[in-house]
Parts: sequence; structure tokens; C-alpha cells
Amino acid sequence: MTTRIPVWLRANILLVAIEGLVFLADPALAQAPPGAPPGACTTLVSQRTSEVGCYLTATEVLGTLPQGAQYWHLYNYPTRAAAEAVKGPNGTVVESFGKVWLYRIADVNWRPAGGDRIDVIGPLQLAAGTRYTARYMEAVFTAGMDTPVHLHSGAEAWYLLAGAQCLETPDGITVLRAGEGGLVPQGPPMRLSSVGAEMRRSVLLVLHDTSQPWITYESDWKPKGLCPK
Repeated sequence: MTTRIPVWLRANILLVAIEGLVFLADPALAQAPPGAPPGACTTLVSQRTSEVGCYLTATEVLGTLPQGAQYWHLYNYPTRAAAEAVKGPNGTVVESFGKVWLYRIADVNWRPAGGDRIDVIGPLQLAAGTRYTARYMEAVFTAGMDTPVHLHSGAEAWYLLAGAQCLETPDGITVLRAGEGGLVPQGPPMRLSSVGAEMRRSVLLVLHDTSQPWITYESDWKPKGLCPK
């Protein structure tokens, strides 16, 4: 006797199988290594269970970007509706640290209507013909907190709202403090550290190749411990 599986049940089984394959194929959904901050930059900010950690605020598939230098524009608006009304192409609206943010990838001269300009960070390293995804996050690190060594398939940029950070790569270190923005191009392995006595708070972007994992933890490089404590 042959048991026939209903069509609706077969469809559900197939959907579960596909979702399972996506989970296994996406390193961003895999277990973070020891030392990764709470949230590991993959947990949605709406699902955070701790003040400390790195959390995802938005993911935007941008596709191929215009030729010429592109920058990360950061603006604050009084309401989400006001930001949504002017975001335009390659714009994303998020709520982070109690504020409404308009993020946009555009040329250096772009200006939206209204809003408070916070920073313009760039130029972002881009490759012709590559499709990009913008991954926006927020992070809170306690003093002395480090990330594991990692690298990205695209540029990473930060704007610091409080505290200070030190980024060590094979080329040396870069220190940013509250009110400053900075970036690192695609490629080098890195370790990020919160330095000084104050809690570090930042918003950040990884503008990565859509066909590649946004983060990779495998690297033979060992930091020299150049960042101050």
C-alpha cells in the first residue's frame, strides 16, 4: 500500500528543506566563534537581550552601484515617516540608539531635504560590476572588549557616538573617538577593540559583495597587541 503525501504537506517539507540549506550555506547564520560579542552582529536589534553586543539594524540589497566614488551618508530625522519620504535609491531608514537614522550610499555631494547631518564617510572601495549589499548594525562594547580576528568581503565603516575604538590590521592601528567616523577597505584581517574607560557605542556598515559571506573568521594573522588598553 502506498501512502500519498498531500500537496500542501509536500510543499511545507520542501520549504523547510530549502530554509535548512540556506542556513547551512550562510556563514552569517552559523555559530560565532569564541570571543564574538553578544548578538554577533547577526541578531536583529529588536531581539537583543543585552545592552552589550553587536546587533543587526537593517540589510539592504543595493545591486551594482553608480560609477565614481561613493560615500556613506548619515542623517537623523525627528520621525521615521520624515526619513522615509526622502531616502531615495540606495537609502535605508533604521532606528538605533533612540534615534531615527537615514543611511544612504551616494556620491559625496548628495544632500537630502531636512534632517540633521551627522557624518559622510568614505570613499568606499567598490569594484566595477559587483553587486553589493549594505549591512547596517549597532554595537555597544564595554571597556577592553575585543572582537575575534575576522575579515569582510567589502568595506567596513563606523561612526562613534561614545567611547573610543582601536582597529588593528597588518598595516598597524587606527583609533576613532566619539564624534568621528572611519573605515577600512575590503581585504585585511582585523581585530577591533574598545579602548579607554568609557562604554563604546557605534553604528556601523559593511558594504559587501552580495555573492560572498559578509564576514569570515578564518585567518592565520595574529594581532601584535598594538592597541592601547
